[in-house]
Amino acid sequence: MTRPEDDAEKAARLGKPIARFMARWRAAIRKRPWLDALYRVLITVLGTLIVVVGLILVPLPGPGWLIVFIGLTVLGSEYHWARRVLGWLRRALARFWERWNAWRASRAARRAAR
Repeated sequence: MTRPEDDAEKAARLGKPIARFMARWRAAIRKRPWLDALYRVLITVLGTLIVVVGLILVPLPGPGWLIVFIGLTVLGSEYHWARRVLGWLRRALARFWERWNAWRASRAARRAAR
């Protein structure tokens, strides 16, 4: 089983070329103010649309929360507040899974004790 630290290191290595490409891409877009404004509007509309669709799908069977996370990632490419919300949601989800796994382990231990 891999450790989470190993996964994080691997993700950081894999993300470096993408980050360099995106930095060059944004620098080219920022050189033209009209293109920068258009880009931000498109990212805002696309990210908001993805988040809204994800929130609509949350009570339905399917990947509602995954779509919300994808929408926040799109918005986070341009807005700091979206990156903060996404970080908070990731931490909340990690805490939830820790509690869920602890609850399941204690439940299994109680059943084994019977």
